Amino acid sequence: MVSIREFRRTCYAVTRRTGGQAVEFRLAEGAIPNFHQGLIAYRDHTVAVVCSRDLAVLAVAEPRIIDFADGAAESGPLTFVDVPALTAALAEEPGFRVFIPSELNGPFDATSWPHVLPSDITYWKPATLGEALFNYWD
Repeated sequence: MVSIREFRRTCYAVTRRTGGQAVEFRLAEGAIPNFHQGLIAYRDHTVAVVCSRDLAVLAVAEPRIIDFADGAAESGPLTFVDVPALTAALAEEPGFRVFIPSELNGPFDATSWPHVLPSDITYWKPATLGEALFNYWD
């Protein structure tokens, strides 16, 4: 299980180094999604650093809405984005593995990720590594 405190610390650290501003943390508290988001605003765009709740893995994606006022949530695969300076800063942080879009959009090999439950693989049929690591499965 990844520490929310460590995830927040990491987001603030990379934000300082890349000239952005941490504007919001969307923490997954229920069964879905299986990831947290740290929204970082830059002059011309906002991105989300996503962190799996169960693994120390990070990626950069388009921000997703977890909870609306009426309880609805977005679901489906994330759109991973390439922000080289942010990715490089994340890679310098200890304790996390950082993935880039080309890795996450590539095929999922279940033998490389034994923590992903076989029943989830059979039911959800993740086509990409990103779908297997960051998802809305219940």
